[in-house]
Amino acid sequence: MESVLLSARCTANTATVFWNKPENATADTVYEVSLDGGHSVHTNRTHYTFTELIPNTEYCVTVYNIGSIHICTLPARRRIYVTEEPYNAVGDGKTLNTAALQQAFTDCGPNDEVYFPAGIYLTGALDLHSCMSVCLEKDAVLQGSSDPTDYLPRIWSRFEGTEQECYRSLLNAGHLDHTAGANCENILLYGKGTISGGGHVLAERMIDIERENLREYLAQNAALVATCENDRTIPGRVRGRLINLSNCSRIRITGLTLQNGAAWNVHMIYCDDIVTDHCTLRSGGIWNGDGWDPDSSTNCTLFATEFETEDDSVAIKSGKNPEGNAINRPTKHICVFDCHSNGGHGICIGSEMSGGVADVQIWDCDIAASSNGIEIKGTPKRGGYVRNVTVRDCTFPRLLIHSVPYNDDGIPASEQPYFEDFRFERLHLTGQKQEHGTVESVAPIEIDGFTAPGHKIKNVLLSDCVLPPNAKLLLSRYDALTISNLHTEEDQATSRYSATL
Repeated sequence: MESVLLSARCTANTATVFWNKPENATADTVYEVSLDGGHSVHTNRTHYTFTELIPNTEYCVTVYNIGSIHICTLPARRRIYVTEEPYNAVGDGKTLNTAALQQAFTDCGPNDEVYFPAGIYLTGALDLHSCMSVCLEKDAVLQGSSDPTDYLPRIWSRFEGTEQECYRSLLNAGHLDHTAGANCENILLYGKGTISGGGHVLAERMIDIERENLREYLAQNAALVATCENDRTIPGRVRGRLINLSNCSRIRITGLTLQNGAAWNVHMIYCDDIVTDHCTLRSGGIWNGDGWDPDSSTNCTLFATEFETEDDSVAIKSGKNPEGNAINRPTKHICVFDCHSNGGHGICIGSEMSGGVADVQIWDCDIAASSNGIEIKGTPKRGGYVRNVTVRDCTFPRLLIHSVPYNDDGIPASEQPYFEDFRFERLHLTGQKQEHGTVESVAPIEIDGFTAPGHKIKNVLLSDCVLPPNAKLLLSRYDALTISNLHTEEDQATSRYSATL
């Protein structure tokens, strides 16, 4: 990782410190943490939050055997109450407050924060800007409308790896430019409230409008439509997200419930240094309802978050051929830890990974309640690469590293993808796929590489992993697979299986 081992993010009264899991740590490792050398606390998580701190005050946090970091809490900010003059937003769930809320956002300076007291604030799309803060109190809901016209004009965005005009998201930050760095930075979204999109109703209305707009195009390109997941795929790419971050840097989202985007909930494109922690992400019943999607982005961190998603809880992306290959902005230095699922597909890399994905670290996650668990995927057309993925001390239904046939439209890249250098340690693979209330027994490990010479899945280590009894592994098209101490819960230590294949 390019980032330091020990990091912190602050509000005026809290400091959350988090660190990369040491190589020698296990699921049972306990960390000792102190503030200014005072009374120590102990945690078996790789993060800790100090509360009731003094605003604009320097502290030193020490995580013993990890390191120390000097932090400074944020200054106390002037609150801009959206319900007060001159904004007078109404939290009745019926009054459309878009103009009032946008004015509050626009007026928010670096020493201010937009504050939502309890209530349901109906709104269309809103634009964020650099150096601002938004706080949603408990029982405050920023509720997106279900009318597509409230998300106009469309903006340039990226969906499923292709840049195009899309409806605006509920919250929008930055302007998309794959040739440049950040143009929006230093935003804090926090509190105990909820940001909720227009959900299934908004999504279907956007798709219906776009299907009519593209009626002749779709009719003339029936062969292309046939390669897609379904006939909604192409018109569905126009949908906005719940939160869309384009070319952003130093953004933190913490403590909130994020739910019911028209497509994905949090989508960061060409971004750097995005932290999401202590959130709940929901998208039940929403097609393509991903939770958290870093896309051609770097140094993105997700932790202490609960998922209940219709699609991937986490989807790590970097563009789609041929455009993703040409833009060539990889996603790298991604950390996901201490996350839990209650539905969804799990943690996924791909299938849009044509710009490359490297250095993904996942640890201490319980994603047992999902269909796919941990999945690394791409079609043979994609090109690009996925490399240097480490997953430790997690529970999943299964591990999938494979070539897939779906989402396969687009001009093929000049060569097939490279999948290489993966390490999986101390995983509990249940072999129980969970989806929509049903449970199905599946192979706990599937490794199936690409067909072109030199494109087998390469350099995979499976160490100290627990499988269900009588588990069958599906292994094909791989090169240098090392298995160390693979066993079932019923095995004795003497019957553990090790091999180099």
